[in-house]
Amino acid sequence: MRFLKNILIFFWRIWFYVLTLSVTIILFPLFSIVISREDWYPYFYKLARIWAKIVLFGMGFIPKIIYDEEIIQHKSYVFTPNHTSIIDIMLMLYLTKNPFVFLGKKELAKIPVFGFVYKRTCILVDRNNSKSRNKAFNEARKRLEKGLSVCIYPEGKVPDDENVILDDFKSGAFRLAVMFQIPIVPVTFYDCKKRFSFTFFSGKPGVLRARVHQFIYTKNLNFDQVNKLKDQTHQIIYNELKNDLSPEN
Repeated sequence: MRFLKNILIFFWRIWFYVLTLSVTIILFPLFSIVISREDWYPYFYKLARIWAKIVLFGMGFIPKIIYDEEIIQHKSYVFTPNHTSIIDIMLMLYLTKNPFVFLGKKELAKIPVFGFVYKRTCILVDRNNSKSRNKAFNEARKRLEKGLSVCIYPEGKVPDDENVILDDFKSGAFRLAVMFQIPIVPVTFYDCKKRFSFTFFSGKPGVLRARVHQFIYTKNLNFDQVNKLKDQTHQIIYNELKNDLSPEN
């Protein structure tokens, strides 16, 4: 029985990569057009949301989002979700129509086809290189100056230890929010690790719950409050994950 289950999981996991690559290839001509000009990014974002929805529903995932506060169109935010799975990307795109730019690992730019689009639309960073981090910070600042939002996983990586609920946060996202006096939006992803972790023979289709928490406003704050904002955001998401006692979906 266990063997049969592993076979089914194997083919389902392979289907994820086939589906993701196929949809990327199909949309590639349109992606190529809308990424050719920086001011066309909102059009790219609409296509990216279509891509994300196809992948999520094609894998049998059903997103369910709770909004404690409304995300207003054409306003800038710094989104700070926890990071547990590759499908965090799709779920984040699904939950808001408000165009944002991901700050993500430069290694993903090496993926065929996907990487071509990724490196032209996301802010790439090598977390182990201070020059790269500073360059990414400045690039994020430019995007915010153009009225876009930014999505930064403040953990900086998926926790190495499977038992870690939420890793320590880096300060970059909170410095940006203070610099531009824009709201921080804590986002909790409850089920992504359970549904599609980086352990290959694991996961299954089902509900993907997320919560957009009350915004943390930064107006009139200064850089002295960055650590406090970081700790406050971490506590909100940590408590939500720790107290999540919902039954298996």
